[in-house]
Amino acid sequence: MRRLFPVTDETAAPGGRSGASGGGRGGPGGGGGEDGAGREWSLAELAAAYAYPEAEAGSGPGGGREPWLRANMVSTLDGAAQHEGRSQPISCPADMRIFGTLRALADVVLVGAETVRQEGYRPARARAEFAAAREAAGQGPAAAVAVVSASLDLDFSLPLFASPLVPTLILTGSAAPPDRVAAAEAAGVRVVTAGEGAGVDPGRAVRALAERGYTRLLTEGGPRLLGQLVAAGVLDELCLTVAPMLTAGDAQRIAGGPAVTLPRRFTLKSMLEEDGFLFTRYARP
Repeated sequence: MRRLFPVTDETAAPGGRSGASGGGRGGPGGGGGEDGAGREWSLAELAAAYAYPEAEAGSGPGGGREPWLRANMVSTLDGAAQHEGRSQPISCPADMRIFGTLRALADVVLVGAETVRQEGYRPARARAEFAAAREAAGQGPAAAVAVVSASLDLDFSLPLFASPLVPTLILTGSAAPPDRVAAAEAAGVRVVTAGEGAGVDPGRAVRALAERGYTRLLTEGGPRLLGQLVAAGVLDELCLTVAPMLTAGDAQRIAGGPAVTLPRRFTLKSMLEEDGFLFTRYARP
């Protein structure tokens, strides 16, 4: 893997070593080989590259950290977020390493109910490589998963609900079917009301999670949920993997739903590359 942005003396030098200036073999972006070919980054290097912004304690809900919501998505060159309904066919090993790292850094993973059904979602697992860092940051052994669902039409016998390391949450509206709420709670799921009527209000959902101590937020979509977060103006960061693939067809983009009135400009923070895949980070100004 090599760092393309921010540009440093090393990334800019023709034939130079891949990676961040001064990184060397042990630092983020350290290159390997005189031809500039990158090496596989360690999980510690990826964690440093994708660390959440430093947050000032006491400024957020309940006097805690201010919440920061990042999205992690993958897209082909022609804008497809899925192939045959799933994202795995357009991913790669490096993308999955970043996927796991982002989960290991997060307090909670926010995901839409349809993505849970389509992708066969499982609970986040504890990873020994991140145990010390999570403990030092005051985090639990693994990220919780928060499912956004109006109908609660979910199979509560699945491992995500029946045997998570950290109890799964469901964010829903005040008009959610009472029998499904009862079924979820009977399965040990924590049901959080974050909207009036059937739907979930994105801003209220972020606040509700922050009030429960979940301030390092990560969403993995799907496109409908990401579109709602974008439209509500609550997305702080997008980690987008661009796959060197073309699929054509009518696959969804990474974000769907109604368009915003004016396009929102984000700033490029970093760009990594491996095997033709680009791993980008954009954040709100």
